[in-house]
Amino acid sequence: MTTRTRALLLITAVTAILATALALLLGRPANRSSGVTGQRSAPLSTNAGSRFAGAALPGGGPVHDFTLTDQSGRRVSLLSFRGQATVLAFLSTTCGAACTLIAQQIRGALDELAHPPPVLLISVDPAGDTRARVGRFLEEVSLAGRVRYLTGSPRALRPVWRAYGVRPLSSGRGAFERAASVMLLDRAGNERVIFGLEQLTPEGLAHDVRKLS
Repeated sequence: MTTRTRALLLITAVTAILATALALLLGRPANRSSGVTGQRSAPLSTNAGSRFAGAALPGGGPVHDFTLTDQSGRRVSLLSFRGQATVLAFLSTTCGAACTLIAQQIRGALDELAHPPPVLLISVDPAGDTRARVGRFLEEVSLAGRVRYLTGSPRALRPVWRAYGVRPLSSGRGAFERAASVMLLDRAGNERVIFGLEQLTPEGLAHDVRKLS
């Protein structure tokens, strides 16, 4: 075999190998856990047993009923929402970015749900949460007409804060933000899921509302 023939055979073999490798690469499925925007690399749930996106709480605990006043001056009782999954959050119109973020994440969850649940936002700053400020705040975060913003006297609110482990804004903004959370109550009024600020997303909250509804 001549040198020229051997060279042609070698070139032909290398070309065949490269063509096969290229075909394999093109036929390989894309890796869906590579962090592509808009796709999740892991399930929503952070609790493999419960499959909730937030932190699951045991059911059957004490139900904390309360009656407060909403932004329209109407009396609202937690008992009146029995039979429905309910979103509960503690906010202030003056606490800044943390409260705005919580409100916007809740709004995002409501946008995702065909049948939005009742949402009760409870004041942690009754002196600052005047009716005018509450109205402006709800307009700014696009929640006007979609939630009940509840307030009352400090005497009426303190037992509610204690029952749900909430720090009022008077404790300091840092203390409030560290304890800030959004809770989901089941149809019996039990606390079933809790989201800290770092866990809270519209998708996760909507997911867990569907599970409890």
